[in-house]
Amino acid sequence: MSDPRPDAAPVTVATDAGMLALWSPAAFSGVVDHASWEPELSEEEGRLRHIRAGALVPINIRSDGAFGVVVRAGSAAADARLTERESTYVVVSSKPYLLRSQGVACLSGIEAVAGEPWPDTVRLDLADGDHSVVVHLIDWEAEPGSTVDGKPSQDALADFVVLVNPASTAASGPYRVATDTFELGE
Repeated sequence: MSDPRPDAAPVTVATDAGMLALWSPAAFSGVVDHASWEPELSEEEGRLRHIRAGALVPINIRSDGAFGVVVRAGSAAADARLTERESTYVVVSSKPYLLRSQGVACLSGIEAVAGEPWPDTVRLDLADGDHSVVVHLIDWEAEPGSTVDGKPSQDALADFVVLVNPASTAASGPYRVATDTFELGE
């Protein structure tokens, strides 16, 4: 699913729990139902533990809904970057988060985080190892022609662009440990 092309189309990801997440399924092997999900992810303490461990990157603006997300993965040879078009409409960017991959990362609403991803979970091939993840909030509606009859045009930018780069080539810490992806003044 991860597409290194800068013009990759966004995927639509929804949440009814107020947060999207990029996560490593191997870290959640013990999460098999709601009873096992709740102590791991329903409270701030559990989420922070997983963020600190590099298992979870929150994409969190505290809002339910469906959002367009582009995840672009870089390599040791070439970092993933924003396109010039995306850079023009960035509202805010997160500090780097740590994501530890065992070959796969998933993108979903926080409610779908589990050892066995739900069928509609976006799966991304991602090299094994530590990655630096920066989330960018895009004001896609500010771009002229981005809407048609009040809806996103076919080539509208995504709500979020998530750049994933090997930790060896990107910022190597300290990593952000917070459930709110963005802070005012960042």
